[in-house]
Amino acid sequence: MDIPELTKNLAALAEAGPGVIKEEERQGLIAACNNLRYALEYPREYTIRTMLGGHDAVVLRLGVDMGLIDIAVSAKEPVTVNDLAIQSSSDAALVRRIMRLLARINIFEEVEMDTYATKPLAAVYFSGSPLREAVIHLSTTGTAVAKLPEYFAEKGYKNPDDAFDSPWQYGEQTDLHYFDWLAERPRFQKAFNTVMGIQRQGRGPPWFEFFPVEEKLKVQSPDQTLLVDIGGGIGHDIIGLKQRFPNLLGRLVVEDLPGVIAAVNELPEGIEAVGHDFFQPQPELARNAKSYYLRTILHDWPDKQAGLILKNIRDVMAKDSILLINESVMPESNVPLFEAQLDFNMMARFSSLERTEKQWRELLEEAGFEWVKLWRSPVPVPGSGCLIEAVLKE
Repeated sequence: MDIPELTKNLAALAEAGPGVIKEEERQGLIAACNNLRYALEYPREYTIRTMLGGHDAVVLRLGVDMGLIDIAVSAKEPVTVNDLAIQSSSDAALVRRIMRLLARINIFEEVEMDTYATKPLAAVYFSGSPLREAVIHLSTTGTAVAKLPEYFAEKGYKNPDDAFDSPWQYGEQTDLHYFDWLAERPRFQKAFNTVMGIQRQGRGPPWFEFFPVEEKLKVQSPDQTLLVDIGGGIGHDIIGLKQRFPNLLGRLVVEDLPGVIAAVNELPEGIEAVGHDFFQPQPELARNAKSYYLRTILHDWPDKQAGLILKNIRDVMAKDSILLINESVMPESNVPLFEAQLDFNMMARFSSLERTEKQWRELLEEAGFEWVKLWRSPVPVPGSGCLIEAVLKE
């Protein structure tokens, strides 16, 4: 193998960017490069990189919070450390240290001593960008993750399963559940809401592209409820369904907490919104609907609370109703990195989990449902959801 030639070709591919190759090939190359790094690193290098890796997330958050990324992107030309310090009202010595690390994680390039030019990735975190909000949202587990060794030592290394005694609450030293904590902090609530909207991007086709909607979702009258989107936020999924199938007969309902529904903009004709807490019995509006849909709701809750959500839905279903759960379904072994990380994040934030097919079947069985089918995306990418179809147990 000609290593210099291979290195040259990889460098050329890196310069070209992600848009020049097919998605399947791109994913394969990333996996191969990750495996190559693991194979070529010495144990000392691996240990240092892994244990210091958390600094990358923190310095990106600092670049956002201090306005360094905004200042540099707005300048449209290289900026000095002193200029950044003055415009951000920060200590130049601190800015210098932050910029060094931001340059190493591909946000900036040091073109002269203490002078930095933006790289394409910097613009992704400029004010107003959804991924900037993702940095803010995802960093809220930082304290909990840092304290996991301490938490598990105190708890006797038991798997957390109490939504109200989670590693996140331990780390933040609060009795508030994460969602209650968010409700008191508008900045973080906004970041969370934004991330819930963008999580659909880059995760394959939406569920209604690989589920036979027109065959499975039918009602006889426009007054009948066709689908209730439970915990549907401000309506991203149900709006997408309506746009894709504008002639579907029946009422479409998006349901979420009253505070969330209050932020819903005008919905397309045929979609209505209702404020409701899914831990309470479902409202009469939801009774006897043809289908009940939950997207990435149950992974926020351990089995006790997830079961209660499901039982409240079960109690208003008709005999021919369908339950649709849009979630990740982890493999039983050789779990991909992203899914393993997401599962760990759910554990730290909520005492919850990403479930395997076996765990989903057990949860549904316990709540009184019968498994029908697992519908998989035809374009599997990291984090692409599956659609679980279930009905009432006879």
